Amino acid sequence: MRQEFDPNVASFEDCMARVRAIQERIGLDPTGKILTSRDPLARDGQELLAVSNVPDDGFSKWQLPVYLDKPSHLFITYGQPDIDVPEHSHDEGDGIRFIASGSIIYQDEELTTGDWMFIPAGVPYAFRTGPFGALMCYCYCCCCAPRFEE
Repeated sequence: MRQEFDPNVASFEDCMARVRAIQERIGLDPTGKILTSRDPLARDGQELLAVSNVPDDGFSKWQLPVYLDKPSHLFITYGQPDIDVPEHSHDEGDGIRFIASGSIIYQDEELTTGDWMFIPAGVPYAFRTGPFGALMCYCYCCCCAPRFEE
């Protein structure tokens, strides 16, 4: 029998402990290395972090095997088709990118709708948008925006 849906069953600290325990169990160390949802260890971790507390049998939910350990900002970005994003880094903090539609190519691997990419602080990377462009949600522990000028 399915339990009644209540999204308030674990604290933030409980969820952090859960991710850390799975990282240790499978030997996943995202420090200094970009990790995507296509990496085998990331898939293993995500599968082990499945959540049964969802509103209906038609839903599936996973906690990602990575986390941001500082306050973060959210951005939504659209990239037109076949655009190269030059190598760069986000030096102030980690980030995560979710592909909402379209795709990006990172190190010869195409990340498509539903995929994600964890970028540790200071790790340089580059990518190219796919043939249909890409709509992405970024969550970064840095600002990535120009300074406010009055």
